[in-house]
Amino acid sequence: MTEHTVPTSPNLMDRFIDTIEWIAALFIGIVAATVFITVMMRYFFNYSIPDAYDFGMLLLGILIFWGIAATSYRGTHITVDLIWANVGPRWQRAIDIFATLVLLFVVIVQTYTLYDKVSSTYDSNILTFDLRLPVWPFFAVAWIGDAAAVLLIIVRTYRLIFHPELIAANQHAIKPVE
Repeated sequence: MTEHTVPTSPNLMDRFIDTIEWIAALFIGIVAATVFITVMMRYFFNYSIPDAYDFGMLLLGILIFWGIAATSYRGTHITVDLIWANVGPRWQRAIDIFATLVLLFVVIVQTYTLYDKVSSTYDSNILTFDLRLPVWPFFAVAWIGDAAAVLLIIVRTYRLIFHPELIAANQHAIKPVE
């Protein structure tokens, strides 16, 4: 059994990447806690938390966009490696760069349209049903996660082109050692 060595002193960009991942993990915890508390309150006390459905829906949206940010850099999203697995390392790297550039384009367009949604939601003064809280701050937090995804995909693209060893080191850090 061999162990891979990973750089022990992360630079500023690696700390930024880790922070994005921790924020995504925090939102997973918030969504799980919200659902758990809502179900327990309803089941044991026959009490429904005001706007629980709206909060759950809005927090899930936030979680999705921050999750995109967390998975975009690491490349841990769902992939189809049929061609990639059957070509040499040089072509694998070319496929990785191309796929990351396509992902970057898609997420930039998505970020632009989500910003438009934040703006139109703010202008429309859309509120939650029970507590009458504005919805746009939730959309804005989701947009920040999407903008973080753009930054992380740019970093991934740069590293794939100029420093592929940093991508490989990070992938070894999250995979179990065989």
